[in-house]
This record gives sequence, C-alpha cells and structure tokens, in this order.
Amino acid sequence: MLTGVNIGDFGQGSEENFYSLIKELDKIKGIERFRISSIEPNLLSNEIIKFCLNESRQFMPHFHIPLQSGSDRLLKLMRRKYERSLYKERVETIKKFNSHSCIGVDVIVGFPGETDEDFMDTVNFLTDLDVSYLHVFTYSERANTGAPKLGEKVPMEIRRERSKKLHLLSDRKKRHFYSQHLNTKRVVLFEQEEDNGWIYGFTDNYIKVKHKFNSKLVNHIVPVLLQKIDSEGFVECSIDEKSLT
Repeated sequence: MLTGVNIGDFGQGSEENFYSLIKELDKIKGIERFRISSIEPNLLSNEIIKFCLNESRQFMPHFHIPLQSGSDRLLKLMRRKYERSLYKERVETIKKFNSHSCIGVDVIVGFPGETDEDFMDTVNFLTDLDVSYLHVFTYSERANTGAPKLGEKVPMEIRRERSKKLHLLSDRKKRHFYSQHLNTKRVVLFEQEEDNGWIYGFTDNYIKVKHKFNSKLVNHIVPVLLQKIDSEGFVECSIDEKSLT
C-alpha cells in the first residue's frame, strides 16, 4: 500500500515524480499487488491512470480519490486545487480504461458555512457519479486553524444528519458495485485468519469476500466465483479446489 501525505506530490522539486515511482515499483519481483491509498484528483494524471489499468500487472484497479465536497464554492473555501468538473473527468477516465475499477471517495460534512444547498450539491453530484463507496468525515473544530473563520458554524445535529445520509448513500453505492460483479470470476488475496469459521479477503478491485475457512487460503491469491451478498454486506464466493493444490 502506497501511503503518505499528498503522495501524488512525490518528487516535487526534483526530476522524480509519482508516475516514475510507480513504474519503477512495478519492476520489483516478488510483490504481486500494489494499491495506491489516496491521491488528489489534480495529481492523478491520465498517464498514471492508464499505466495502472492498462500497462501494469501489479497495480490494482482501485483508486481512492478525495473529493471533500460537491460544491465548488466550498472546495474553494477549503483551498482545494480542483473543482468538481475535474473530479468527474477523472472518474470517467478511470471507468473508460477499466469499467470494473473500484473508486472510493473522501467527503466532509459540516464544513463551516456549508448550507443545505451546498450539501445537496454534494449528494446529487455523488449520486450521479460512478463511484463505489464513500468515506464520510464529520467536520470537527481544530485549534489554530483558519477554517472556523470561513463561515457560520454548522450545528452538530445537522452534521450528524448529513453524515447519516451520506453513509446510506455509500451503502447503496457499494452494494450496487458488488452486485455488478456477482457471477463473475475475480482473483482474491485472502488476508485474515479464521473468524467464526470464515476467512476474508479482497478481490483485485477491492470487493470484500468471504469463504469457509481453509488454512490453504491464508495469504494466497486464488481465483474465485463471486456468488451472493450476505446480510453483512460481504460477498460469498466459491473456489475451485484444484487451485489450492
């Protein structure tokens, strides 16, 4: 997992950049999967997207891209270096290269000055966007920051209400994304030990799956058939036992 603060800025001020970094990492033998933890939309170039989805066999079709707000007015107040039109363009480019790609979104509710109209701009924007899940954060005041001076404080009960609405939207987005892949074959890395008789893992495009525990699966990548979504939101899968020999 490639992680850090503004990883897309890697190499800034030198001849290196994030694109050259991932190309070099892709040459490393013995590492079968790379994921990019989070990258700003203005730093996620078309060449990075194309490389990860069309050229690399080790970088997974999974991007986590912070949005924070679907209101351009709020994005400007937040000093974000992009508008929602650029965000939409990045999502469409990813899906053009690989329609099975998973796209996660960071979004903040209750930022100072966020009106009902701003919030609905965010809801409507995300509803229409082909993304897979949301990470919803409720704004909280921090000492020695300028944000509280940017607008009227949003009451905490309204922040919680807005957060709940976006969590429900995220659940619908994720279920829809998962359901699109039922009865298809994907490859899964099973990462966890036994949990109440089950073992869990993630497909290449970040669908969380479960299977009856088998010690041969632990820390192995195997092809599976995605079968059904259970009551907890995980996808049950079946495995050809021959792949375990």
